[in-house]
This record gives sequence, C-alpha cells and structure tokens, in this order.
Amino acid sequence: MALHKGSGKRDERKVSVNPFFGGANPVSGMTEAPPTHRLPDTPLPPATAYQLVHDELMLDGNARLNLATFVTTWMEPQAGVLMAECADKNMIDKDEYPRTAELERRCVAMLAELWNAPDPASVIGCSTTGSSEACMLAGMALKRRWSKRNADRYPGARPNLVMGVNVQVCWEKFCDFWEVEARTVPMEGDRFHLGPREAAALCDENTIGVVGVLGSTFDGSYEPIAELCAELDALQERTGLDVPVHVDGASGGMIAPFLDPGLVWDFRLPRVASINTSGHKYGLVYPGVGWALWRDSEALPEELVFRVNYLGGDMPTFALNFSRPGAQVVAQYYMFLRLGHEGYRAVQQSTRDVARQLADRIEALGDFRLLTRGDQLPAFAFTTAGHVTSYDVFDVSRRMREHGWLVPAYTFPPDREDLSVLRVVCRNGFSHDLADLFLADLTRELPGLRRQERPATRDKGAATGFHH
Repeated sequence: MALHKGSGKRDERKVSVNPFFGGANPVSGMTEAPPTHRLPDTPLPPATAYQLVHDELMLDGNARLNLATFVTTWMEPQAGVLMAECADKNMIDKDEYPRTAELERRCVAMLAELWNAPDPASVIGCSTTGSSEACMLAGMALKRRWSKRNADRYPGARPNLVMGVNVQVCWEKFCDFWEVEARTVPMEGDRFHLGPREAAALCDENTIGVVGVLGSTFDGSYEPIAELCAELDALQERTGLDVPVHVDGASGGMIAPFLDPGLVWDFRLPRVASINTSGHKYGLVYPGVGWALWRDSEALPEELVFRVNYLGGDMPTFALNFSRPGAQVVAQYYMFLRLGHEGYRAVQQSTRDVARQLADRIEALGDFRLLTRGDQLPAFAFTTAGHVTSYDVFDVSRRMREHGWLVPAYTFPPDREDLSVLRVVCRNGFSHDLADLFLADLTRELPGLRRQERPATRDKGAATGFHH
C-alpha cells in the first residue's frame, strides 16, 4: 500500500456542496459542507455523503481505457451481486462461513488440476489478496526450506534468491523485508528477461530458489521455465546443489493452460515447487484475489502453517493478511463455474487475438518497432522506429492520455536502460471495436508528433508515474 502523510495545513478548505444536496431545503445543504482532512463535526445525510464521494471519484481515469493494468476492469452484473452479498463475510472466519471456505478449497483443487499436479490431493494452496502476497508466501517457504536444510550454517550464511531483473517489484520487497540477497540476471540485447544459463551461474549453496516469470510485465513474454529447470538439473548433477523453482504466473498462469497447453512450465516439471497467480488479472475477477499453490508438504514447511479451529476441527492457514472479505474468492469460484475450461479458452483467445492484430496494425503505421507481438501474454511492447527523431514514447503516452487512454511509457532496467517503450495490455472487455478507436486516436496524433522539432521529454525518470 502507498504511504501517505497527514495534512500539514491547519485551515483546510471545505468540500464544495451543491445546494440541491440539501433536499427539501437547498440552503441547509450549503451550510453542511464538511472539511476535507479532518472528521466533520456532525453527520451528513447518506445521499449527500454519497454524492460528495461520487463526484470526486469522477476525476479518476476510466478503468476500461487503462491499458497499463493487467487487473480485471469488467465483470458480469451477477458477479457484482455475489460480491456485494459477500462483502461482509470475513474470509478468515472459517467456522463462521464454512461454505465460503469450501469454495476456496474447491478453487485450490481446480488450480492444482489445471497446473498438472502429479497428485492434486497432495497439493497445498490458499487464496491471498493478490499475487504479491502469494509471492511473499512462496518466498517465505523457499527461505524456510533452505534454512532447515542448512541449519548448521544459518543464520550465519546469508540466503539469496535468483531472478531476472524484470521481476515484479514484490520480489524486491520480499528480499528487503526478509533479509534475502537479491541476485538478478540483467537484460542483454534482445533478451528482455531471465536467461536459464545466466540464472544457474548465480546459484550457490545459499540460494533458496530461482524465480521464473510466466509473463513478464515489461513486455508480456514468457520466461523459459522448462529450460531453466533443465539448467538447474545439470547444476545439481555437477555440484549436488538442489535449487527449487518458483513460477510467478501472476498473468501467464491463467493464460498458458488454455492457449498454450503444450508448453511445459508447471508442476509437470519436478523442480517446480510452487506457483502463484492473480485471480484478479487473467483469472477475470475484480481486485484483489491471488492464489499460491505448493507441490506438497515438503515444499511448504509445516512450521509456517497456522492452525485454526474450523467447525470443531483443524483448518491450516498460511497468510500475511488476516481479516479480508470473502467476496473475491466467491467471485473466483463463480468465474470457474461460469466459464469452465472452454469458456476461459475462448475469452483468453479473444484477448490474444485483439493484442496480435493491434500490434500488427501499430507496426504497419511505420513509426514504431515491436518488441513483442502479444502472442504469449495478450500484451505487447513497442518503441519508436530508428528513423523517428521528433518524438519519443513519452510524448506518445501524453498525447494518448488526452484521449482518455492510459498507455504506460517507461525505460527498461539494467542493462537496457537505453530502451524506452510503450506497453499495451489487452484484457477481457478491450474489444476489437475499442482497439479500432485506440488505433484511430494514435493515427490522429502522429502528424502533430512528426512536426515536433524534438522530443518534449527532459527527464525520463519523471515522465511517467508508472511502475510495474
């Protein structure tokens, strides 16, 4: 969560209240204007409080036009009704809400089967507030598993985690919070994610695991999980080091099973100890719900699991959060029932089709060079072509925002800081029609961009507030 400071101003202005908010007496509505940074002295009518909040939120961007986010921005009305019905259910109270707990258990079982667990009954899993919490839990399990195996050296030895420099920021947070050395594989040339050989070369006796990302947020590409496991197999043969793999499938974990069934990345690989995904990304649920699954009890040390009383029995739990609504878990189960395997395949194929066609059409404009084409995650990254000198990707991002489109522009991490790109994420609800409108707006802006003398960006670091 973002950190905020309290107001340093003693005399904050009051919220402007429309006279009509006063109901029968318009003047009373004007005199009840509340302050913005301290609690009001008196209550407000519910209609007035609603309208004040509603009006301020109108200044937010349109979520459906946000092409920066992987997070779901549209669900069916029936799902919204179910979520409203469950908003008051505390997910942690398993004995109070046993059916909600049962739906969570069923979702874990469905994901275990979807991710080809050799023995789905032995898989251990849980829901989380999102893939970031799921990654934290997976990292904790990796560290505890390593520390148990190295009890004679730990805590003297410092553990490390190997990953690509392109990982989501939650992995940097994990390493910082849990005092683990982050060993990152930099980008090189046209390789924009982890390289298997480069990752294996960073491993040693203090490596708790390697993170492979099935769908990099920087460009939408899959990291080669099978090749990574093969390199670690060879490393074990040479050195005896047994390094587990965690697959961060925040997005790809709900794409590959349906669109790339022949791709081996999941529990079919014996070295994969755990997998996470975001239910609120291509799981098609409103934020926030994620899922973390471990191959078996060896992958998730028992001492990390807390036991709670559940209908007079024993319910194991593993979480960083405690109280949270059951609405998103119920919505996930609704989506699994609603779509099934064939429905998910159809939805994900539609988003990939939109991404691929839009990428091709942007390339055909002649001003841009594609880095990826939307043929893995339904997302693609592109930059300006070599001959374009009058504008850059940050200019494009600003111009498209004037039409309501939120298109992130950002610089790549080491060792490709020289490369700045735009990225378009296609989600369910971003239709071919909306893609046509996006392309029309982009095409409309090109003549003005081409007439610029030079790019308007002076500080690329401050050019966008977008961070992965």
